[in-house]
Amino acid sequence: MNRTGYFPRATRKVTASASARFTYLAEAIARAFEPTVTQLQELERAYKATGEYLIDCVEFDGLVEQVHAQGSRQMGTIVRPMEANREGFDIDLVVRLSKAALVRYGGPGGAALLLEHLYVVLKRYAERHGLGIERWERCVTLIYSGGMQADFAPVIDDPRHVLPYGEHHGRIPDRERKNYLSTNPKGYCLGFDVAAEVSPVFRLSEALTAEFAEARKADLVPLPVADEVFARLLSRFVQLGKVHRNISFGELEAGSDIAPTSVFLTSLFAKAYAILAPKPHDGPLDLFFDIVELLPELFEREILQSGKEIWILMNPCTQSDNLAASMNESKRQQAFSQWQQKFVADLDGLLAAIEGNQGLGAVSKAVENAFGPQAKQAVLQQSTQRRESHRTLKQASFVVAGAASVVTPARVHTYFGGPSN
Repeated sequence: MNRTGYFPRATRKVTASASARFTYLAEAIARAFEPTVTQLQELERAYKATGEYLIDCVEFDGLVEQVHAQGSRQMGTIVRPMEANREGFDIDLVVRLSKAALVRYGGPGGAALLLEHLYVVLKRYAERHGLGIERWERCVTLIYSGGMQADFAPVIDDPRHVLPYGEHHGRIPDRERKNYLSTNPKGYCLGFDVAAEVSPVFRLSEALTAEFAEARKADLVPLPVADEVFARLLSRFVQLGKVHRNISFGELEAGSDIAPTSVFLTSLFAKAYAILAPKPHDGPLDLFFDIVELLPELFEREILQSGKEIWILMNPCTQSDNLAASMNESKRQQAFSQWQQKFVADLDGLLAAIEGNQGLGAVSKAVENAFGPQAKQAVLQQSTQRRESHRTLKQASFVVAGAASVVTPARVHTYFGGPSN
């Protein structure tokens, strides 16, 4: 039992081979849902151009100091949005204003005025460049060509040194409440980075490293080394969690209305990882299982006299930011519980397919059940690439053997549990 009072639901043994296969499956799945290098460059080019415009615009008169990415882009957890018919990615941006902005926008009506000024400025930019625009309670969204959407949230510097990463603390306007709320997007990302830096303890670390080395040696397809995999393990876990959520809720008519928010999921995964990664596990798959099982134990629950249940997960980098606030509707809470149970069941199916050597067909089907048809296609494509690389290796070994008059048997590979055929 750990300090959360959590007992693992089942004692499972995961071989080093199965963990290595799962790790490369996770790599293939995550890459299928994240931006390519070209798409990332386009994202950055677009928002930097908009940021330069905001910094130079006369309306803010030099109060805008910086426009920078926050959230999933900074933490390496970005995935495609839930809407299956939209190709573009979403990015969250901070329009950081100096503390002097509180003089202009700090009085009665100041919060709404700041949001109005941001909308007016970005609307002019959108019209000039043929972009779409939407306004929300705390941000303004630009819709670029290709479906990319960028949320620009104004944040006024307001350091609070008593808080973790308090030097980055700020105030964000809320149109509905007509005031400012405590926020710290940069501090949140720094806290995530600290959790991600926790080194996982794997009982089979030597065997895992050997499995990764064998896979790299046997394939022409570029594969990451063990240290590289472990260094970004938390980000990959969050990506898998978000993809599973998107697939699970994406086909529901009210899916986006009841799905757990990304910040809620990301916070839970980071908290679970910080708790569990230092504890011995067989490998990444074993650790991932325990993290998904632990998620419901990581936030507080209060029962009001009315019978309503309130979930609380406070952001330690702000003064009063409940990261679970969006979950305080019974339909959302029920949906989260059902989703988490489905996630565990889907991982059970994936483990059985990998560990039981059920073949590529069974493994790809288990991947599809958990992460959708796009993930299945990525796994099948990876398998095809590996087959092609092995075919090349076989031809090379034949040539070398013929030249040296030595018969060199080609390596047999099982492709995530199935025979090479």
